[in-house]
Amino acid sequence: MPKNMIAKVLSAIRTASTRHIYMECDQIPFEYHHVPFKKLLNWIMVEAGVHIKSKKPWGYPTQLHIEPSTLCNLKCAFCPVSTGMDRPTGLMAHDVFKKTIDELADYLFLILLWDWGEPFLNPSIYDMIAYAKQKDIKIISSTNGHVFSQPGNAEKLVRSGIDAIIFAVDGISQETYEQFRKNGNLKMAIKGIENVVAAKRSLTSKTPVINFRFIPMKHNEHEIPLLKDFAQSLGVDILTLKSLNPHDQFEVDANIATGLTFMPQDPLYRRFAYDEHGSRIRLAQNPCKRPWMNPSIHWDGKVSLCTFDAQDHYCMGDLSKESFKKIWWGEAYAAFRRQFRDNYRSIAFCDGCTNAFKGGNLGTETIIAVHFFDDDIK
Repeated sequence: MPKNMIAKVLSAIRTASTRHIYMECDQIPFEYHHVPFKKLLNWIMVEAGVHIKSKKPWGYPTQLHIEPSTLCNLKCAFCPVSTGMDRPTGLMAHDVFKKTIDELADYLFLILLWDWGEPFLNPSIYDMIAYAKQKDIKIISSTNGHVFSQPGNAEKLVRSGIDAIIFAVDGISQETYEQFRKNGNLKMAIKGIENVVAAKRSLTSKTPVINFRFIPMKHNEHEIPLLKDFAQSLGVDILTLKSLNPHDQFEVDANIATGLTFMPQDPLYRRFAYDEHGSRIRLAQNPCKRPWMNPSIHWDGKVSLCTFDAQDHYCMGDLSKESFKKIWWGEAYAAFRRQFRDNYRSIAFCDGCTNAFKGGNLGTETIIAVHFFDDDIK
């Protein structure tokens, strides 16, 4: 038996005996204690299914991307929301969210509550978070922060019980900020962060963990030496630097050059490894786990393969017409998993995915993290 397989088996045995699971998202640690045996067994089975890339899943998803909104108040560079969506846009109804949670609550560890658009433009999102938290699911979301420049929204966020929130702020001067986040107002974004920090302190809440996110790019990498003091002065819990993906497969041809012009000059901040010809180095096998453990639920209840399917070209089913169980174990999903396992390059969507190239693993896209808190996050 290969050494890595032995290590995985020993880890599974240890997890089963302690009922304790540790995982990270965006280098924010999440710990789960006294995990129910049903959820624990599902997690073990899912991880085993991922390892062998089974045609049929061996369990229900342990993580989930959920899209509260495809609307946005900004126009970020080469984002499909800005360049135009091929699918209808809108806000997720609370009933769609509730149906999803009711089906999967016994298995989910983590919900990533964003996909395309600004999630907090959905006025129901605070109720959604509170409902999922009743089911003992941890939740992390991402925002441009503008909506929290209104103090009332900041208080609602803290009261919802959300575990972590990412503030995507890719510049600490208006000049650099607006080059990537078109129509963005840095003062509003910073005010939003300050309001959430203040609400958290006022309510003496340990959550949410507040993550100041910065993507190094050619026009803003000169600000990196200033980031630690800047972020810490705001009272956030963590500063993270995330690598830019300038080759995203959802970009249309006219925008690919735009993406490359943002690439940072310092190789330390680049996502991919490149060969002597300047091309990304392709992996023989795509290590993506999403077809087995982390689908995306779009705002209208469509079940998509993964978060990168911005245009819903790989829709596996519709929760308004059928159960998640039927979709997850259905033939469409099985056919995709089989094709992905046998020859991922035959799928155009996966052929250009960040996971398919050296350095592009989504688990390592957060390249630097500075924690300002002393206590562990529970």
